[in-house]
Amino acid sequence: MSAPSLQAFQDQVSELLLRHRSLLDVLSKNGQSNASVNRAVTKAITECGCIELHATKQSFDMGADLESARELAGTHVEGHLCENCREAVSTELGRNLFYMSALANLLDIQLDEVVDKESQKCSTLGIFNLS
Repeated sequence: MSAPSLQAFQDQVSELLLRHRSLLDVLSKNGQSNASVNRAVTKAITECGCIELHATKQSFDMGADLESARELAGTHVEGHLCENCREAVSTELGRNLFYMSALANLLDIQLDEVVDKESQKCSTLGIFNLS
């Protein structure tokens, strides 16, 4: 089974969204779902322990080129999500995508066009995108 396109997903969300059709409701639910993603990741660290966070100051050599700087930059994450935590984070990311799609629908924005534009910017700017 192939993955649905962004447009197909947006259409599906539009059909399913009944309770929270107000822009304010969708904005609120989008923020709440984003917080739930953060909470699921936090629980993977603090309750399960399958991943660890080792955050330190990112140090860069001023004489290094951008490619070297990218290699030196760390993610601060050690370990890998266990199956339970992966499922929890994936579920919350899915809910977040649902409300992002709902927001795009209400504002008549096509997510596939947004992704295409961002991809073109990344291709054009390359490492200078720095986002």
